[in-house]
Amino acid sequence: MIPNSLLRSLAFTASACLFAFTAHAEVNVVDQIGEDIYFHEGEIRPSGHCNNGWVVFDDYVLVIDANFPSGARVIIPKIEAITDKPVRFAFDTHHHGDHAYGNQVWLEKGATPVAHENVVAQMKKYETGLFGDKPGRWEEAARGRKDVAESKLKAPTLLYRSEMIFDDGKHRVELLHFGTAHTPGDGWAWLPKERILFSGDACVNGPYNYTGDGNIGDWIKTLEAVKKLGPKMVCPGHGPRGGPELLEDQQAYFIALQEEVKKFAGKEPADIEAAVPVIMASLKKNERIARYAGNFLPAQVEKAFVEQGGKPWPKPDLPKK
Repeated sequence: MIPNSLLRSLAFTASACLFAFTAHAEVNVVDQIGEDIYFHEGEIRPSGHCNNGWVVFDDYVLVIDANFPSGARVIIPKIEAITDKPVRFAFDTHHHGDHAYGNQVWLEKGATPVAHENVVAQMKKYETGLFGDKPGRWEEAARGRKDVAESKLKAPTLLYRSEMIFDDGKHRVELLHFGTAHTPGDGWAWLPKERILFSGDACVNGPYNYTGDGNIGDWIKTLEAVKKLGPKMVCPGHGPRGGPELLEDQQAYFIALQEEVKKFAGKEPADIEAAVPVIMASLKKNERIARYAGNFLPAQVEKAFVEQGGKPWPKPDLPKK
């Protein structure tokens, strides 16, 4: 969905460790955040790339998020500049194109796509062309993206239900699932030794929250459960990495959004649609969460309104053919 080009690897010293927890990486620059642990903030515009992470184990590399095909091709040479170990696993934090459409690129490099089982369930729902039904989101994306049109859609084949663990005695990555948030298949990559959390789009840092495939009420509850991990660093699906405040801020934004929408209980959909600028202004007054209110706000307001018992907004009449 989303925001270019110098490789930087920070030596993992005590001072670099302190830097890792306080400074933000640059877009499209490799950021070493721990020993053998890396974060890469993706170029949102115009490429639509998500953030990536990877961990270098004794025998292989685990990549967090497959990205779009073009995003995967940005990451691969940067990993190869760091290690000659092969990428064996690419973890899709969820089913959306900017996190999973690069699976085929990683497969061709010898990696197996990994995900929570609900990722495949969501692909069966939306990527219907892959499963023998009418064309789905892949075909729609291919009409506007050359990298998608020239690739193939590959669903993850290594699935988990509650957790999957990678552990070589030195590094441990736990792939977890806490319930529905951004999507029903949201997966989290948790590094308990370093207390680093990769969240996918279940936690972002900026105006990137797409609520169409999730549930805002459940999202708040899921974030509450995730906070109990006690991370020191959170690497979001989009936007700069930060500390545990990212989980707090993401949750606080949705709570505030719900409260604003509750003011319109019993109103007609057109009434709250017309009030979006007022809601935007109210959310922007809160410095802690102002960065989350952006172009997706109208859809977020509608989603919250429907979850609270309201009806969807009236859609404009399409011109007759």
